[in-house]
Amino acid sequence: MYAWIWRKLPFGTPGKLLGSLGLIAATGALLWYVVFPWATPLLPFDDVQVGSGTEQQGPAQEDPNVISSTSVDGPDEIPYSTESNAPHPSGSASPSKSKTALPGD
Repeated sequence: MYAWIWRKLPFGTPGKLLGSLGLIAATGALLWYVVFPWATPLLPFDDVQVGSGTEQQGPAQEDPNVISSTSVDGPDEIPYSTESNAPHPSGSASPSKSKTALPGD
């Protein structure tokens, strides 16, 4: 097919090169501005469900950006430290102090 198009383009090799580039550009523009916009609503790009749909009920469908009026924490309260990367010390997460044998001890 490409050989047939190449043989049918006029004006020698320079005209065939320019004609080929013109055909490629026209095909790309036709796809970009006509075919893809027409096909986009038909394709499942926005359908991102996992599962059959019955297990997708409950708090997962609520909008996480909505702040309820019963919320105790305000929207500006951050539940972590912005001063350091160190985690908050807790009594249950104390580091174990194991003594390692050093050479010469």
